[in-house]
Amino acid sequence: MRHDPAIAIPNLLYTYAMRFDDGDFDGAAALFDKGSVLAGGHRITGRAAILEMWRMWVKTYDGRPLTRHITTNPIIEVVDDGAAATCQSQWTVIQAAPGYPLQIVASGRYRDAFARDGDGWHFTEREYLQTDLVGDSSAHTLQSLI
Repeated sequence: MRHDPAIAIPNLLYTYAMRFDDGDFDGAAALFDKGSVLAGGHRITGRAAILEMWRMWVKTYDGRPLTRHITTNPIIEVVDDGAAATCQSQWTVIQAAPGYPLQIVASGRYRDAFARDGDGWHFTEREYLQTDLVGDSSAHTLQSLI
C-alpha cells in the first residue's frame, strides 16, 4: 500500500495538515526532508529553513495554531513509470482562536510534486500556489507569506 499513489499521496497531504494543526511544525517540515517549499516566489529548502519560515509566519497559542487545514479535491497525475507524480489540491483553513469566533481564515491551492523511492512516496516540492479567498487572518499569521 505504501507504493500505491492513490493512497500514499493523499495521506501525505493529510499528514501535513494534521501535523501543522497539531503544532508539530518540525514533523510537518520533516515531510520535506527530500524536497522544498515554494512560497511567495522563494524556494525554501531544508527542514530548519522551512521550520523557521513557519515560526516567523504563524501565530501559536501554547504551541498550536488552533487551526484546521482542510485539504480537498486532489487531482493526482502519476508519470508513466510510476516513480513521480504531481497533485493540485485546494485548502481551507479554519480557526478558533481566543477572542475570535470559529471562522474561515483563507482558502487557496497547493501544487505538489512527489517522487517514489525505496521508502515510498515523499514530497519533492510544495508550492503555495495561490490564495483565493481571505478572511480575518489576524489571529493566524504574524506576517504575510504570499
